[in-house]
Amino acid sequence: MADPFVHLHLHTEYSLLDGAIRIPDLMKKAVELGMPAVALTDHGNMFGAVEFYQAATKAGIKPIIGCEVYMAPGSMTDRSATSARDAAYHFTLLAKDADGYRNLVKLVSMAHLDGHHYKPRIDKDALSRYSAGLIGMSACLKGEINVAIVQGDLRKAENVAGEFSDIFGPENFFLELHDHGIEAQQTCNRALVTLSRKLGLGLVAANDVHFLEKSHHEAHDVMICIGTGAMVHDERRMHYSTEVYFKSREEMAALFGEIPEALGNTLRISEACNVKLDFGVSKYPAYPPPEGRTREEYLRALCFDGLRKRYGERAENDEDLRKRLEYELSILAKTGFTSYFLIVWDFIHFAKENGIPVGPGRGSAAGSLVAYALEITDLDPLRFGLIFERFLNPERVSPPDIDVDFCQNRRSEVIEYVRQKYGTRAVSQIITFGTLGAKSVTRDVGRVMGLSYGDADRIAKMIPNELGMTLKGAYEKNPELKQAIANEPATEQLWSYATVLEGLTRNTGIHAAGVVIGDRPLDEYIPLCRGNDDEVITQYAMGPLTDLGMLKMDFLGLKTLTVIQDTVNLIRQSQPEFSLDAIPLEDEATFQILNRGETIGVFQLESGGMVSLCKQFDVNSIDDIIALIALYRPGPMELIPDYIKRKRGLTKIKYEHSLLRDVCADTYGIMIYQEQVQRAANVLAGYSLGQADLLRRAMGKKDKEKMAKERVNFIEGCKRVNGIEEKKANAIFDLLEKFAGYGFNKSHSAAYGLISYRTAYLKANYPVEFMAGLLSNEVNNTDKIAVFVAECQRLGIRILPPDVNRSQLKFVPESTAEQRGIRYGLAAIKNIGEGAMESAIRERTRNGDFKSVEDYCARLDSRSVNRKILENLIRAGAFDFAGQDRAELFARIDQALAAGASLQRDKASGQVSLFGDFELAPSPKVTREVVTYSPWTLAEKLSYEKELLGFYVTGHPLDAYRDLVTGGKYVAINDLPNHEDKSSVQVAGTISAVEKKFTKKEGKPFAIVCLEDFSGQVEVMVWGETYAKAARHIEKGMIVAVSAKLDRREENARLVANDVGPITRGQQVAALTIDIPYEKANEARLMELRRLIQQFPGTQPLFLRIRRLDGQELRLKADAGFAVRDDASLREKLAELLA
Repeated sequence: MADPFVHLHLHTEYSLLDGAIRIPDLMKKAVELGMPAVALTDHGNMFGAVEFYQAATKAGIKPIIGCEVYMAPGSMTDRSATSARDAAYHFTLLAKDADGYRNLVKLVSMAHLDGHHYKPRIDKDALSRYSAGLIGMSACLKGEINVAIVQGDLRKAENVAGEFSDIFGPENFFLELHDHGIEAQQTCNRALVTLSRKLGLGLVAANDVHFLEKSHHEAHDVMICIGTGAMVHDERRMHYSTEVYFKSREEMAALFGEIPEALGNTLRISEACNVKLDFGVSKYPAYPPPEGRTREEYLRALCFDGLRKRYGERAENDEDLRKRLEYELSILAKTGFTSYFLIVWDFIHFAKENGIPVGPGRGSAAGSLVAYALEITDLDPLRFGLIFERFLNPERVSPPDIDVDFCQNRRSEVIEYVRQKYGTRAVSQIITFGTLGAKSVTRDVGRVMGLSYGDADRIAKMIPNELGMTLKGAYEKNPELKQAIANEPATEQLWSYATVLEGLTRNTGIHAAGVVIGDRPLDEYIPLCRGNDDEVITQYAMGPLTDLGMLKMDFLGLKTLTVIQDTVNLIRQSQPEFSLDAIPLEDEATFQILNRGETIGVFQLESGGMVSLCKQFDVNSIDDIIALIALYRPGPMELIPDYIKRKRGLTKIKYEHSLLRDVCADTYGIMIYQEQVQRAANVLAGYSLGQADLLRRAMGKKDKEKMAKERVNFIEGCKRVNGIEEKKANAIFDLLEKFAGYGFNKSHSAAYGLISYRTAYLKANYPVEFMAGLLSNEVNNTDKIAVFVAECQRLGIRILPPDVNRSQLKFVPESTAEQRGIRYGLAAIKNIGEGAMESAIRERTRNGDFKSVEDYCARLDSRSVNRKILENLIRAGAFDFAGQDRAELFARIDQALAAGASLQRDKASGQVSLFGDFELAPSPKVTREVVTYSPWTLAEKLSYEKELLGFYVTGHPLDAYRDLVTGGKYVAINDLPNHEDKSSVQVAGTISAVEKKFTKKEGKPFAIVCLEDFSGQVEVMVWGETYAKAARHIEKGMIVAVSAKLDRREENARLVANDVGPITRGQQVAALTIDIPYEKANEARLMELRRLIQQFPGTQPLFLRIRRLDGQELRLKADAGFAVRDDASLREKLAELLA
């Protein structure tokens, strides 16, 4: 008989950056070595328990769920330890049964939620309360017993062993023996054998497994360095033995053959462990209906009330409508999801009652009339031909999945409401796991090996920037990479380590939307931990939670909803009755902006490809928008040319059968939606819509076995129901199969199409309010801000600088009879707290505009005004109303603060106003001392604006070169993503940042440049000879033209320069264009402008550009006698003249 042995101490990749074992590989190895069982004991967590259990069961291996927990030396609440080494011992726990699993979950959760100090810890008191159903083992050299033995304190070791024996009972506590050739382990093993004899405790052999194969040791060592931040060549760092791999029974017997009971006990323990996880057993909470009503009655009443609200008289008279609702309610009752719908209705109702924007729907839920009646969705499923069975199929019952979009800024309020409703311990967000991706593992391995950043980065960039790209795929795809691995020893070594480590779990995160809701405290079912911001999250990811029957909801934050709500709020300032629900769905102006490709800011339709498609599509209904969203995806894209030809009547529409006309006439004979495949099977072959959904799924998954059966059923159905011959039925089945692979969920496309329509409608009809809403919600995204500002300019909307007397917290419309405008929001200024600006607005509302900086300081307390706030407000231009130079105001900050403090003191002592508590008297005149200051150059002024506001407001460094930069010779920076990788491009712009460095190998200088134009910014790498030639032009503030190769291998495109030089080189001298506001284009101002220009004679042609009230531009070229020399001094004087 083979030597008995089961691995009971093993770390997978979920012992983050410590274990290197993938669970599927573990099961293959266990089967290969004939292991009857295997245990999972990751460090301090149960992240992988469900995946482990399922994989082991599938492989015919008994899964033993455990954890190597951290034990506090005393109380788990004592946080006096000053290092991780002193904060915790190790201890191994294994679950024997259901009680043991529940107690393990409880203990591991307690460790994270209550005992975390360096490590998630429990203590012996917690262990004694939750020891039922658990087996304890003394763990590795870091176990408390072994630490005492190594320290020579055998009495303490005996006492601790006795404590654990008392907690678990001697039959459930084992002394753990390890042998990795380490002297300390031999010392411990001898002492542990003695203790076992003395105390009557069992011995158990273990190998503390951290990697699968012995050959993985070096790669595992590299991974440890990645986790600890150490370098491979550092001899003083943490090292693991080469022996902590998944050894065979024979190898373990060779180590512990003299202690046969230690080997035999592994088998006895494994036989005692029989945990069964409950899969598919619903743990959904039950919605509490009003007293005297069942849930079914309450849902029914809500639905019919909602139906009357949605359809008016039709709800009473339309029998088909009522039948559809009755049918859906019956399916919900039959499948047990009545409570689910009430839960979703309840939190959406809360959101809407509290003014929290909710999306019109998402996914297949939009196909439900119940959802529409309950206002869970806002899309009429009958009007748009949506199918309930696509959402909840009575033929194949699986939990419904209603994902909900909320306003991004207020999503947390809805989650908090759910917490309060069902109990804070019963609601949690959901964990996610980050992995060592192909590029990141290459860079990480290179770093710990000591390679230069440039060398590791060079290899990483050879990996194609494609979704799902692996190291193996990159090797096969890129000959340059293959050559580097073959010819460069360091690269070959890097690659060998990286391929072992690729894909291993690296870190935890929080799911962007997932929330789990239980019918009781979650730690009675699943282990919990804390996220980076101390929030409680599950230790199981989304998939395992669903398998365990937990109610999982996606509460998504959608910024577009916030933009829409902000826009609606602005519209209601002038049109209080405005409602999105009342807007027409046939607005011609909306369709026209789409057909012109003016889709910046329009949900789902603003990418370059979508803009091009909109121009071709001839959009004339919301159904066209829904089709656009469905078609613009990999796969269906190839249908677009044919679709457009059919739509325009350029290609004749043919149907395989006349009955298909009713199914896909709206999409010109092409099935672009999954629901059309369902309807076709229903109409042609007599499938129920539920059966048709199963057919669609089989086709979509290309399940050959199911497809063969379905083909027979379909052909028979076609013949039976419609007398269609076999050849024709086969042809139709082939057609359906083709489209099923392409088809998109129409419910989702329609729901998102409605959001697209709404944003387009707002832009077409309320452009100022809409652009203000966009700007308010993208203020931290400099790339998008640049695009939106340029769009405002195109629309003739002026962006006005912040002003403490005119601005609100957010961007708001501020138009005059002459000019449409948007005023910058105070809360959007960087490095100024929203609370301080709220205080300023409250004070301004109560007591009138601020008269000066000193007045501002006098009227606000020190929490709302300090030097930093004043500096940033002045730099941003928020005090320009005072009529003083910004640099002078900046120089007077200390005076202003002192004067303000003095006035505050006077007010407090009653010197300002006898009734100061009731009404603020006018601020006394402030005597300003003379200060010495240097005026800011225009470049400095604009630089401060860009830094604090995200874009240039009162001008742009490129204004004088606008015609040249935008004239077609140069690629706009925001258009670079539409160009091919490695293509040659020319761009022009201003250098907003420069980082000059030296290569590590040869010490040659190079530069990383941030180049900006009117549309955005891009990183430019300037290497070698190019840098040597162009160094004098590579300074912050320089305006340059760049010839470069486009590098799109990373997520963000960047340029590698071939040439950098002044924008005028090799061309005609750049002209100077002066923008003149329409209201200032009077004779007196033009005469002043003429005198100013004459002070700066030069060779640059001069243009005047005047924007008319209707948004059109009038461009005038001055005669040759007014050629000018453009420099900073002229620009400053122009800014003063035209301000």
